[in-house]
Amino acid sequence: MVTNIKSRIRRDDEVVVIAGRDKGARGKVIRVIAADGRVLVNKINMIKRHTRQSQDSAGGIIEKEAPIAISNVQYFCSNCDAGVRLGAKQLEDGRKVRTCRKCGEVLDR
Repeated sequence: MVTNIKSRIRRDDEVVVIAGRDKGARGKVIRVIAADGRVLVNKINMIKRHTRQSQDSAGGIIEKEAPIAISNVQYFCSNCDAGVRLGAKQLEDGRKVRTCRKCGEVLDR
């Protein structure tokens, strides 16, 4: 089991899948699960869950997102229009920000 992978991908980032069944698909990160090295991406890696009826929910087949390995996604840079690797840079005012390794654009505002 992987424990706490250091990643620069955060919630609400737009990512592109670079490996697996959904290769080439883009989506927004819903949640980062750092302990397992996985991310939940909106409408990516959809699975079907058969659930039993209970007092508060109807039974049936529910489709939901499953976590995908963080190594299988890349940040999508709108400037480069492609998946890119991220770097870190310190600004003059002391803030540490993420940057695109291809075009050098600062991603954090």
